Amino acid sequence: MTDIDRQMALIRRGAAEIIDADELRAKLGAGRPLRVKVGFDPTAPNLHLGHTVVMHKMRHFQELGHTVVFLIGDFTGRIGDPTGRSETRPPLTEEQVLANAETYKSQVFKILDPEKTVVEFNSRWLGGMNAADFIRLAANTTVARMLERDDFEKRFREQRPISIHEFLYPLCQGYDSVALRADVEMGGTDQKFNLLMGRNLQGHYGQAGQTIITMPLLEGTDGVRKMSKSYGNYVGISEAPEQMFGKLMAISDELMWRYYELLSARSLEEIAGLRARVEDGSLHPKAAKEDLAAEMVARYHGEDAAKGARQGFNAVFAGGSFPEDAPVHACDAGEASAPVAVLEAAGLVKSRAEAKRLVKEGALSINGERCGDAAAPLAPGRYEIRLGKKRFLRLTVR
Repeated sequence: MTDIDRQMALIRRGAAEIIDADELRAKLGAGRPLRVKVGFDPTAPNLHLGHTVVMHKMRHFQELGHTVVFLIGDFTGRIGDPTGRSETRPPLTEEQVLANAETYKSQVFKILDPEKTVVEFNSRWLGGMNAADFIRLAANTTVARMLERDDFEKRFREQRPISIHEFLYPLCQGYDSVALRADVEMGGTDQKFNLLMGRNLQGHYGQAGQTIITMPLLEGTDGVRKMSKSYGNYVGISEAPEQMFGKLMAISDELMWRYYELLSARSLEEIAGLRARVEDGSLHPKAAKEDLAAEMVARYHGEDAAKGARQGFNAVFAGGSFPEDAPVHACDAGEASAPVAVLEAAGLVKSRAEAKRLVKEGALSINGERCGDAAAPLAPGRYEIRLGKKRFLRLTVR
């Protein structure tokens, strides 16, 4: 395998699409480090594992000796990325953008090598542009081209409002590639239109067009929808080690391999070997999943935290013991001590309706015994409450 073949194999790992691969091979063969740009709109600074998929690919480029530009869209963040939106997104204030950007920077270097990362802010060039500059930039594309974007086209067809400033977002993101003279730009599959805009604008400004690499949107813990806080199926990289470990252990055995490919530092050969052992019965899928969960916790919290989370998980879920750090709650005897009221007040459920449903399904145990009456008040005393496999509470009834 040639050096270029080796680089291409690593770059292709997990990628959804490369536009185009032959062009990228030629760039890799030019004998100079490539400038690889990835933009981040600082609207949600607390990252989850879905955000890190493209960061791992950035790390791959760093390992191959290329320069990664981590671009924080502090200027475009004040416009609001319309990608996937059914309505205009409210812009952030300058203070919000800068605060979020600092949080981003403190998190991304758990993956990226800080010595091989160039951190840029697009306000450096976009902030100095005047009205005439933006008009000239806008002259490089057409309304018809903009309406090719799925979200714009859908809103136009449904007669939903599209603000003119939303058209500026892909133009500004595209101009970032011109300002940085990017050789490669990466992003999620939902960013393809914006990435291609940069490639097209580079041609208008006399530059070689950047290669586009799109990365898949990671499925959340439910295995169905993309990972998102709004869906409640995310694993946050700043979550407590025990919580992160537990969420990863809850994913399906099949989804585990998707996470291995897109998130693990293990080689594809190692992952294939693990999968073969699981399939032939020589390795239990739970053990493989524990290894994945421990790797993720170690990356964001350290080896000791990963070891502790693994031991804690097995003590609770394999040994059946009650966690020492379970949350506590106190209430008065009477109506407030009814299980349905306790579960809602302690935050273990979102509503009493949910509490009643779970009790009816047999998910509630009190002091180790199944509870089937959601309305019967508990007498004064201390109780250990378990709801399903993952929710615990130490209750004191006064």
